[in-house]
Amino acid sequence: MNGTIRNLLEQHGRLPVTVSSLADDQDLYAAGLTSFAAVQLMLGLEEAFDVEFPERMLNRKSFASINAIAACLSEIAPQKAVA
Repeated sequence: MNGTIRNLLEQHGRLPVTVSSLADDQDLYAAGLTSFAAVQLMLGLEEAFDVEFPERMLNRKSFASINAIAACLSEIAPQKAVA
């Protein structure tokens, strides 16, 4: 799952650093993720995993790191996140 998240982050994150240089628990906002890019990333994640983020997850904390995104996806649709 983290590989898919990294690929989508590479496509939508518009980060000034390479995604491969980021640790799974590294702060994506400190690495340059903007609010606009986070929304684009969220849309990409929803399409890739065929899920919809609930309103309670639409915050900076949910997209703060690759681990945080993975945890949200696992909570939304555990069976899809494993695939």
